[in-house]
Amino acid sequence: MKYILTGATGHLGGQIYQELIKLVSSHDVTAAVHTVSKANHLKEAGSTIVPIDFLDEDSLVSAFKNQDVLIYVPSKSHSSFSRVSELENVIEAAKKANIGHMLAMGFIADQINNPFDLSAFYGYLPRRLASSGLSYTIIRNALYADPLVPYLPELIERKNIIYPVGKEALTFISLKDSAKAFAKVAATKELLKNGKIYTFTQTKNYTMPQLAEVLSDVAKSKIGYQPVTLAEFAQIYNEGNEGHMLSSMYDAGGRGLLSEVSLDYQSVMGHPAQDLEEFLKENYQA
Repeated sequence: MKYILTGATGHLGGQIYQELIKLVSSHDVTAAVHTVSKANHLKEAGSTIVPIDFLDEDSLVSAFKNQDVLIYVPSKSHSSFSRVSELENVIEAAKKANIGHMLAMGFIADQINNPFDLSAFYGYLPRRLASSGLSYTIIRNALYADPLVPYLPELIERKNIIYPVGKEALTFISLKDSAKAFAKVAATKELLKNGKIYTFTQTKNYTMPQLAEVLSDVAKSKIGYQPVTLAEFAQIYNEGNEGHMLSSMYDAGGRGLLSEVSLDYQSVMGHPAQDLEEFLKENYQA
């Protein structure tokens, strides 16, 4: 089998690559990247590097030719419109290149009533793939646990979590666990089922007081829960104009739309995803 992975130098894509070459030969993996100079380490590992531009369908067709499985990790665009446009190009290129199967990254914020800025894209993804004529599988991730690690010092200083989600709970998964399961599905014919949608989460979700308790234990410092308003949150974290996107995600959380728990990870991997507290203790150093 020949695999092509988009976003192979990104946070998730890079980890999927490392996990995938543990299961298949690196010579069977092509890394599709925007900046070739950032992928020299992948070439040294034995993989082929190809440049792509998600807005240039011809570049995608050229990259996708003679590939069996396309692992699609979307770009980091903050606009559903641009991501949908990107997806349309990817689908048309995959069809023209006769891709055998497409494994795509989704997110649990895909409900029709979800206010998250990118919800329209994540809701569009399964519907569009279902109508595309392609053979496909989707992996829906929970919130990534990883950003909590560098965020902890700020929470210690604030003495409170300030996520505006009220009494609702949030569900997490680590990038490492997601990547492992992504690679396992991609490399296992029995798991790569047409139309199958997996949801990868840890085994429990956390209300904000519960999350505060976990973070307090990890940080060895008392952290409580004192939410700010959605508008205040957007203003506080508006670096790179990401404030509204982030607040819209926690708006979804406050409506109970980011609390889903699934056993799919355990079904795929044979064991549960790493517990949040264990993950944080393993990765956080005061």
